[in-house]
Amino acid sequence: MPDKHARKALHAYLSDNAHDQWHEFAAHQGVSVSAILEALGPALTGSTSPEAVASIDLSNVVSQARHIDARRRRRRQ
Repeated sequence: MPDKHARKALHAYLSDNAHDQWHEFAAHQGVSVSAILEALGPALTGSTSPEAVASIDLSNVVSQARHIDARRRRRRQ
């Protein structure tokens, strides 16, 4: 039976500038980069039309990322 808390690693090589931008955005929002990526995944599922991508609600993604980080903190306690 799969562990419902199982996670997989996502690796990326970014330019120094892009790396800093991801971390600065996450820090400014009070979330981790991994939570942002996890929350962004479902928003990217489905249509890849320019309109669909442009309609992604970042405030919702950040809100979901906060929930993800909170869940992770509770699991560690």
